[in-house]
Amino acid sequence: MVLLFSTPRAALGSTMGPAWAGGVGLASLLARRPSTRTVGTPTGRTLSALACLASGLLASGALAWAPAAAAPGPDLRPYPPAAPGERRWFISVGSPPGTPSNASADQRVELIIGRSMLVDCNRHLLQGSLVEEAVPGWGFPLFRVTGGRQLVSTRMACPGQAPRRQFVVLGGKATLVPVNPRLPIVVVAPQDLEVRWRLWRPEPGEQPARLF
Repeated sequence: MVLLFSTPRAALGSTMGPAWAGGVGLASLLARRPSTRTVGTPTGRTLSALACLASGLLASGALAWAPAAAAPGPDLRPYPPAAPGERRWFISVGSPPGTPSNASADQRVELIIGRSMLVDCNRHLLQGSLVEEAVPGWGFPLFRVTGGRQLVSTRMACPGQAPRRQFVVLGGKATLVPVNPRLPIVVVAPQDLEVRWRLWRPEPGEQPARLF
């Protein structure tokens, strides 16, 4: 059953105290409020009538007060635990309100694996690979990083240039994963590596090609 009343929230907060604004359950609030107290204003009479009605409904079990539940996170139980020396990372991409149901299918998540390091003016990359596996018994995709400890770079001279901190990424072709709002993207990587990501969206509409 839903109770509708027109008393403004500010009036409720000033009459019933800060407990109302803090989300205290109606049952505990009524238990602390003396039943004989009457406020000589229209707001007080409205609240007294509401309290009597709610008290009867609570006693009969027809009304229960519960705080609003937080949005549920992804279910990570099917994914196996990380081995010693590894860490698990997950990425959850939801659809904004009003987004068409098929819009996520056109989006891609780029997985960026790397480590923050002090480097010189050369170009640096980590040697390693990112392999897609399937979770045993479930078939969900899981991405595992192998290597990533050996650094390769160009060999240019950098006279007068101080080292700078940079996020050095895993070399190789970029990994783009289709977005599924119902499933997280899970990556298992060595302990000293970090997983970052960015979202790629297609441009609206299409462009015609030209003959030559």
